[in-house]
Amino acid sequence: MPGNSFGKVFKITTWGESHGMGVGVVIDGCPPNICLDESIIQKMLDRRRPGSSLVSTSRSEPDTAIIMSGVFEGKTTGTPLMIMVKNKDARSSSYAPYKDLFRPGHGDYTYLAKYGIRDFRGGGRASARETVARVAAGAVAKAIIEKEGITVICYTIELGGIKACKRDIDLIGENSFLCPDPQAVKKIEQRILDVKNQGDSLGGVVEILVTGMKKGLGEPVFDKLDAEFAKAVMGIGAVKGVEIGAGFSVASMTGSQNNDAIIPDGFRTNNAGGILAGISNGDDIVIRAAVKPIPSISISQDTIDTSNRPAQISTKGRHDIAAIPRINVVCESMVSIVIADHVLRQRTMNE
Repeated sequence: MPGNSFGKVFKITTWGESHGMGVGVVIDGCPPNICLDESIIQKMLDRRRPGSSLVSTSRSEPDTAIIMSGVFEGKTTGTPLMIMVKNKDARSSSYAPYKDLFRPGHGDYTYLAKYGIRDFRGGGRASARETVARVAAGAVAKAIIEKEGITVICYTIELGGIKACKRDIDLIGENSFLCPDPQAVKKIEQRILDVKNQGDSLGGVVEILVTGMKKGLGEPVFDKLDAEFAKAVMGIGAVKGVEIGAGFSVASMTGSQNNDAIIPDGFRTNNAGGILAGISNGDDIVIRAAVKPIPSISISQDTIDTSNRPAQISTKGRHDIAAIPRINVVCESMVSIVIADHVLRQRTMNE
């Protein structure tokens, strides 16, 4: 079956392409009587819009959310929600020079191999434009989990090789990179300017923090909560690695170092990242995602055309230099969707 849907009880199906009429999402399983209107969704979408930082594309999309169904008088009805965002500033002609070329780092080559046809306008379905739908769904998921006292935030801990040494969460909103370390922000700004002048792009790492998490969410075998988070975040196009809690550093630990000692107040440490045996233990959940550099760069690269002939390509147009910080709200949304799904799954088990 085509993989356009995610979730079991709270199930989302995204649709649309980068240069089509629009993008959107259908959400099935949203409970009734959740306060929801376009303004709630719009706040999330505005955080994803371009133009918020030095790294952002100049494509100007208002990303206005339109709720097509599932809401009456400001509350969800329990029936399927459909949210649509129209594309307003697509310039498909910019991609005409590349219609017979495979762009390195993009899905052009594999999409043609799978379907025998590809939408070369901005990558079609493979475009980051699809994440608009995920963020819209994330806004709905947040409305559900916030009623449970659960909060999800995402911030930048590395960009262009510059790492944040501090985790002052209060400072995230004070800079356009959503970085909790003001000293790192200054270095990141210079790094971006240097790379931008070279026509190149940058990758980085974001961290997603879940607070107020309930105990007992998740399933012990195939639907482990950490596995669900990994799939949700790894399913975002630019993400190439996910770790939870102590992550890859556990490989160099001993058992006595890695185990989180249990005390009357909870756990002394949180190497587990808030999840044991696939089930939440009530601690904060900590997830990190490695984000690759934007593949569209103006530096000339080797490639082939659709007839397998060698070619050169230099991608012009309106592109981000880094997926961060616009990807942050996407990661936040996908984590929120997983939690909403498991909150509702737990309710069905307890009924």
